[in-house]
Amino acid sequence: MKKTKKTIKVSGDATLAIHVGEDKFHKAASVGVEIARTANFTFASTEEMKRWAEGKSPAYIYTRYGNPTLTIAEKKIAALEGAEDAVVAASGMAAISSALLSVLKAGDEVIATRQVYGGTYRMMRDMFPRMGIAVRHVEADLAGIERLVNPRTKALYIETPTNPTLRLVDLHKAVAFAKEWDLISLIDNTFASPVLQKPIEMGFDLVLHSATKYLAGHSDVIAGAAAGREALIKEIRHMIIYLGASMDPEAAFLLIRGMKTLEVRMRRQCATAMTLAKYLEKHPKVARVHYPGLASHPDHRLAKRQMRGFGAMLAFDLKGGLTAARRFCDRARIFLLAASLGGVDSLVVLPIYTSHYNMSLAELRAASVEPGTVRLSVGLEDAEDLIEDLRQALA
Repeated sequence: MKKTKKTIKVSGDATLAIHVGEDKFHKAASVGVEIARTANFTFASTEEMKRWAEGKSPAYIYTRYGNPTLTIAEKKIAALEGAEDAVVAASGMAAISSALLSVLKAGDEVIATRQVYGGTYRMMRDMFPRMGIAVRHVEADLAGIERLVNPRTKALYIETPTNPTLRLVDLHKAVAFAKEWDLISLIDNTFASPVLQKPIEMGFDLVLHSATKYLAGHSDVIAGAAAGREALIKEIRHMIIYLGASMDPEAAFLLIRGMKTLEVRMRRQCATAMTLAKYLEKHPKVARVHYPGLASHPDHRLAKRQMRGFGAMLAFDLKGGLTAARRFCDRARIFLLAASLGGVDSLVVLPIYTSHYNMSLAELRAASVEPGTVRLSVGLEDAEDLIEDLRQALA
């Protein structure tokens, strides 16, 4: 009698990130992921080539269209987000722009929260008008959003927690509004990662990531991703192919490697961030700490309802303004003065010189960014050492 293989259903983030997309059980195979380091692929016959051209074959033809290593990364991201499908891209902005352009065309409008990543904001401000796409901005609390919608509105785009002041958008409220007006709902989930927040489960159509950040987690790769309904991901994949924004197999390998430790990294980094936030909140030179884990944060209760942790990003405003902020950054010895976030190394930046450069004072105020705002990306160093660095840099 032939024995049948027993399968078990797994749902834990750590298990999904390690095993999904890799069929290795009871096989002679490498434990590590193999990199399909090739630009193109062979066909077994002209018949197979014909079937591919007709859309009847899943065969690989050219890495810009797909690659086995990219497929593994996509399956892991889809599983972590609880999505039907996912696609990876060359960068976070490649994923964001491809997703938005797949659902918007000339004459359409999109409603977007005002507090979004600076690169996304500048793309909407500088590039979308050239394409005939109008952007209507709403605050993070979505107040008055019903006044912004009209027959040309096609999508709702939000980011939560926001960059850099960690404001939150009510996900249930956003989804309800999008469904009421038949809008495609998109969310940048980079700051939270699927470990802390699963927007697909709450009804979002598309989830976007700068996979450079927490998903990859080691500051050694540029990558982006989109996850959501299969039909929508198909259109985004086409846009990525047309624009030449496909991911390289080497980058996909690094992304896969990083995701295997995502869950454990996020838990440790969140715990350290809370410790640092509490320390800074009591420091006499700090005017305000932006961290949703603190009871003083305006969205603390909302964070407890819709997130599974408060994140590893925090920001604070120094009483001495820009002069004090620059002095703090220049004195840091463990926090590296570097842009980006989400890696194992703790980083410090001034948003006005990095994520929110080339923005007017009015735009900065609207994004709640002060000249003295300092943003920290908390890594995996010992909390005691990071606190000592904060102490001496503020002294």
